Amino acid sequence: MKAIDFRNTNSVWSSVIAETLSRLGVKTVVICPGSRSTPLTFAFVRHPQLETIPILDERSAAFFALGIAKRTHTPAAIVCTSGTAAANFYPAVIEAKESRIPLLVFTADRPPELRECHSGQAIDQVKIYGDYPNGYAELSTPSLDLQQLSYLRQTIVHAERRSQQPTPGVFHLNCPFGDPLPPLPEAEAEALEAVFPDGFFDGICGNIELDVRVDLDPLVAKWQQCDRGLIIAGVANPKNPKLYCNAIAQLAKRLNFPVLAEGLSPVRNYASLNPYLVSTYDIILRHRKGNVNLAPDLVIQIGDLPTSKELRQWLTAVRPQHWILDPSHHNLDPLHGRTTHLNVAIETIAFSLPLQKGGMSQYRDRWLQLEAATRQKIDGDFANIETIIEPKVSWLLSQLLPPGTPIFIANSMPVRDVEWFWKPNDLRILPFFNRGANGIDGTLSTALGVANGNRPSVLLTGDLGFLHDTNGFLVAKNANVSLTIVLINNNGGGIFEMLPVSQFDPPFEDFFATPQSVDFAKLCAAYDVEYCRISSWDKLQQRLDPLPDRGLQVLEIQTDRKFDAQWRRNYWQQLS
Repeated sequence: MKAIDFRNTNSVWSSVIAETLSRLGVKTVVICPGSRSTPLTFAFVRHPQLETIPILDERSAAFFALGIAKRTHTPAAIVCTSGTAAANFYPAVIEAKESRIPLLVFTADRPPELRECHSGQAIDQVKIYGDYPNGYAELSTPSLDLQQLSYLRQTIVHAERRSQQPTPGVFHLNCPFGDPLPPLPEAEAEALEAVFPDGFFDGICGNIELDVRVDLDPLVAKWQQCDRGLIIAGVANPKNPKLYCNAIAQLAKRLNFPVLAEGLSPVRNYASLNPYLVSTYDIILRHRKGNVNLAPDLVIQIGDLPTSKELRQWLTAVRPQHWILDPSHHNLDPLHGRTTHLNVAIETIAFSLPLQKGGMSQYRDRWLQLEAATRQKIDGDFANIETIIEPKVSWLLSQLLPPGTPIFIANSMPVRDVEWFWKPNDLRILPFFNRGANGIDGTLSTALGVANGNRPSVLLTGDLGFLHDTNGFLVAKNANVSLTIVLINNNGGGIFEMLPVSQFDPPFEDFFATPQSVDFAKLCAAYDVEYCRISSWDKLQQRLDPLPDRGLQVLEIQTDRKFDAQWRRNYWQQLS
């Protein structure tokens, strides 16, 4: 098939976009239905190297593309028609910016002469996403002029680069199209084929990663002089999880520092790489008198801070010298401490750092002793719990999932239970999440994007996060996915039960907990999705290993929201 569709002006213009994206390494385009985007739809669908996936709901489509980009670490493209369709991309655009995920957003539009005149399905789409994208381009109206086509090609090249550098994010291209929108033949366009340059796309290549190494030896030498230092392995979705975890382990060994590892970091799932791993820091820090002697002089943070409120309050109180190692240009210090941000990736520097002289570290060993005692207590208690309670789900998943399983962890209570109870393991489980804006929107769709074309995957979610995005079910029939949804149904927002507002009812139950009382078996039947009610921990284990090779299954675990909240409070008090 020829790279350029010479049937008419719009088809030439759009196929230049499609071919340029393909040569840049873009693999997947998610397309929402609509008339004004017809030229883009035809161009992308006809391109043999582009996977094109149709999705009805723009909000769901954008989060699905976000999930694909999270997994592949390369930009996914999304396409919509003009009007409010573009506005429905906004939540995913925000999440992509905040979580540093590359997305290319193509919004079709009316040409300028049909704007601001009530021509129908025309709104102001110019910079509709404000400052959230890395960049914006208002494309000119399609033309057959070779200089204009060269401008188009290079604008797409620039957009793809800016979606990844200096920090991954969104690039928005607003694309005006006039009639005819379908590829109805035009003599001028057909004539262009005879004079179109053979080497028009030569020299276009995908993202070039520079191996930037920074000489940190003098700084590391100072770090090594510190007897009370911590490494915090925070929220992270690295391209090469094993390399990332090994790099953090190397840094820890060279500095003799303990590593406080967030549950959303892959570090807990490559536990044997790191002998200084601490997973129970949130629980340890709840012991007010005991944690006084744990105050560090120096903290090295890698990635975003963990979710733990206890850890954040403690760091604010002790005010250590704070270093952040992260290649992005985002401000990653919400605590506003004595912080220096080094724009480097841990993988590029850890293996070349000078070795520690060795020796004991009482500070490190104190953390490891507390970790061993706390972990033994949690594991022993949870192993004996037969009652179905929400906190045990995360603890079990960390041991039951098949090796290498991708798992998307929804916001609100699931991420917190994962941080509190996810047990270190060597299963190489791959955690995914939307912790940029921390919203519940797009949960199912993002998880489906992570699962698309990937190995059998899992979504851990509560009922409200799941219900907020049930249109994600419409994605499944057009996607190549195996997704098991572990649905914790406590009939409302469990996170609010943990907050002071829960003491004020009314209006708490109706306006904060917001129970929905949905029959999930019937909901799954409406979408032809396999459903199973989990009544025991043994049954959960049977449904998780092995995971199905294809399709969706929902495993509903019914729990008591108020009982679970009180159980957590009692358990914190017991451990403290």
